[in-house]
Amino acid sequence: MTVDDRKPRVVRALTWLLVATAAATAGVELLNFWYAPEHGYGLAVRTGWALLRTLGWLILIWHVRRGRAGARPIGLILAVTTIFAVGRLIVPRSGTPPLPGVLGFAALTVLCLTVVVLLYRHRTVQEHLVRHPKKLVVTRDGLEWREAVPKRPPLAAWALTARVAAFTYSPLMLVPALISVGELGRRPQWLLAVGFWFVAGFAVSYLVALTTIFLMRGKAWARRMLIWVTLGVLVVDLPLCYLLLGADGLVRDGAPLVAAAVLVLYSLWRVSRLPAASVPAAATA
Repeated sequence: MTVDDRKPRVVRALTWLLVATAAATAGVELLNFWYAPEHGYGLAVRTGWALLRTLGWLILIWHVRRGRAGARPIGLILAVTTIFAVGRLIVPRSGTPPLPGVLGFAALTVLCLTVVVLLYRHRTVQEHLVRHPKKLVVTRDGLEWREAVPKRPPLAAWALTARVAAFTYSPLMLVPALISVGELGRRPQWLLAVGFWFVAGFAVSYLVALTTIFLMRGKAWARRMLIWVTLGVLVVDLPLCYLLLGADGLVRDGAPLVAAAVLVLYSLWRVSRLPAASVPAAATA
């Protein structure tokens, strides 16, 4: 009997569902690229970034197979951003999207929603996803790899969801910034704006990493800080999308960022509603 055979049937089914979702994600993106009326630089960048998302599904499969507690927030943000990322590819600049692309997008949406429902609503899956990463700890017998159970309340899963969603800010800013490089040939006056866009995208990644460390420790100021970071990201990215990429770029590249921001803000709101007894002692220090 293999390790997979000892897992609950619904967990094995979820694993194969994730494999199908990863394959469908790559297939629909390539299909949309094939049917696109024009294969410009922007479409190539967006398709390449969408294909990289397939690696995220493979990472999620690894977490599910090992019963990691972090699988749920990873699955949620992957599902939401995948729907937006693929949705923006099937809509052409003019005319109607091709029927194969629409059908593929509909199938992928159903797969993503099914994954989220199983991760968050199925009791057996929830009971399976309870393990935490192993860390090197010092014991009486020396160094040993042990599961490191975090010293924080169980419902901090919403804080973890906010953390995972916030980490998507940087790539969601850098992708349209990279696309805008192709516009500099005919609008070189925007060179400084594009450079600022890249700097802001990289800076956000470090700011989010630092803020979410304290967020996971229950610091109230970290929640407020992440809210300000979210608002700052929207204020910087959305106008630049419109100015450099037009209304089409605002919809294609701004909408996924708005979706991630809404998820972060909702998760922070859920964290703020935790009873005082479930907040770590460090939060009140």
